Amino acid sequence: MSQLANQIAVVTGAGRGIGKAIALRFAAEGADVVCVSRTAENSAAVADEVRALGRKSWAVALDVSDDVAVAAAGEKILAEAGRVDILVNNAGVTRDGLLMRMSEEDWDTVLDTNLRGAFVVTKSFVRAMIRQRAGRIINVASVIGLIGNAGQANYAASKAGLIGFTKSLARELASRGITANAVAPGFIETDMTSGLKDELKTALLGQIPLQRFGQAEDIAQAALFLAGPGSKYVTGQVLTVDGGMVM
Repeated sequence: MSQLANQIAVVTGAGRGIGKAIALRFAAEGADVVCVSRTAENSAAVADEVRALGRKSWAVALDVSDDVAVAAAGEKILAEAGRVDILVNNAGVTRDGLLMRMSEEDWDTVLDTNLRGAFVVTKSFVRAMIRQRAGRIINVASVIGLIGNAGQANYAASKAGLIGFTKSLARELASRGITANAVAPGFIETDMTSGLKDELKTALLGQIPLQRFGQAEDIAQAALFLAGPGSKYVTGQVLTVDGGMVM
């Protein structure tokens, strides 16, 4: 039997990269998927791919940093889908720059999307999970939230905060049958990392024992484990998927 048969998953940031890989992996394992992306075009395209795998899908265009829009979208999703069994908070942005030159706007944009967005989206669905006394919450953090990185103070803070948020959720919700875990990707080949200069890529590879960058599917497989039956006794954990970079 498929690992996620008869489950309904919400994946934010599903329009491309890691989020798209997670949405399609979940669908391949039997889940119906709500594909949330900032643009209607991207969310619709991935929803079509989910349907091509024989699963139901809903396309939702949403800025997760917009509280009012998130609350409305959450109500609509629950009304149309009936329930949510799995929530993946993957939506994220970067606005890199050294601290002395970082604007308050760039700080706020990253924290509002990466951390506050996960908070408001989770809040939209957690009551329904509590009522059904079951649920899986998976937050996509980053190894940068564990080790920091020059030029990414805002991103590192948002991802470190997301890890703390995950652990607190795990403690609050465990008695209700809900698990909360984080995946911390290393350097994954996505649109977000494609713009890195060659010399930086070479330097990064030197820090990775497996000597290669990860693929979005590597993260999707980790998310599948945390969403599936094999992780029913796992909560409050950070699963690093980084080729050994921060072991």
